[in-house]
Amino acid sequence: MKRRGSSLLETALYLPILMVMVLGTIELARVTYTYYSIQKVLYTIARYVGTQQGVNFCDDTDTTVQIAKTYALTGTTDGSTDPFILGLTVDQIQVRIERYTAATGDIGVCDCSAAGCDVANGGSAPDYIVVSIPDGYPVTLTIPKLPLDPILLKPRVRVPHQGT
Repeated sequence: MKRRGSSLLETALYLPILMVMVLGTIELARVTYTYYSIQKVLYTIARYVGTQQGVNFCDDTDTTVQIAKTYALTGTTDGSTDPFILGLTVDQIQVRIERYTAATGDIGVCDCSAAGCDVANGGSAPDYIVVSIPDGYPVTLTIPKLPLDPILLKPRVRVPHQGT
């Protein structure tokens, strides 16, 4: 009879810990899924603008870049449907350009000038396109009775530029 009582007591003591571990695993899976979903959206934007011709990366309001962002977020070019990732907007996504420097072997931000990557003013095309969420996308963990701060996901995608 003593063994039965101690088994019941041990189960009662370990059950809350086990439940927190199971809920934590589920939340970790949700955060991982969200991260990779956002990364897929960013990759879609980068590949789309990277293969288009005449994209002005120095203009934040370039039509091609805006269409790419909207298409990757909603699946439509006009944004008439709900976004795949709730709370993620076109304004949160940043598209920037980079260039490889042969002298130093570094990759750095390409400036928007005629000597840099401003194609509209005679510059040459960038080497890479980087799409990111610089301020992060907040994900709040929902584990009962455990208040947690949101986690900021900051995925970034770099692809080679193949357009002109």
